[in-house]
Amino acid sequence: MRYELVIFDNDGVLVDSEPLSNTILAAYLTELGHPTSYEDSLRDYMGGAVHRVHDTVLERTGRRLPEGFDEEFHARVFAAFARELEVVAGVPDMLAKLVAEGVPYCVASSGSHERIRVGHHKTGLDRWFPEGRVFSAQDVGRGKPAPDLFLHAAERMGVAPEHCAVVEDSPLGVRAARAAGMDVYGFTAMTPAAKLGTATGYFDDMGQLLGLLA
Repeated sequence: MRYELVIFDNDGVLVDSEPLSNTILAAYLTELGHPTSYEDSLRDYMGGAVHRVHDTVLERTGRRLPEGFDEEFHARVFAAFARELEVVAGVPDMLAKLVAEGVPYCVASSGSHERIRVGHHKTGLDRWFPEGRVFSAQDVGRGKPAPDLFLHAAERMGVAPEHCAVVEDSPLGVRAARAAGMDVYGFTAMTPAAKLGTATGYFDDMGQLLGLLA
């Protein structure tokens, strides 16, 4: 394999959480007087950290979201995760092959550490991602589309950016990976390739990924 590190986004790439979390976010924002459809939420917030929601609402309406928004939103999301969250099809087999080939990997997510761990525990991915392989937007000052999170993950894993491959499913994530100077492969199960910008390559099934990285 020509890469020394594979960096995975989490939501939508490892766990099938985007439909759940964006449905909940759209409903909660609408409840608070900021009418938002599921499609709006995907377009504006998919792949971003929660501060992007605050910033966007304030910019558009001049109103701040209420204190406690993050806690309530996460509580609703975690409850849905506990009931319904599933691993993305093919991910465990793909990770097993990376391990067998001795290829280092990690996760770099816009979600909080708690969100990552809740999802991984529910889906069984925690066995594949010990503490030293989990990085969150909480760890850096700016989330995606800034490159900070991917650069932080690469530095902590001891690999130069140009030797990293990122696996992403959102336009924000693709932009962040490109800004970090990394190749990025767009997972198109939810987001069409045309919306993922300048990805290095595209795939719609986890069984195809290792062939692209070889």
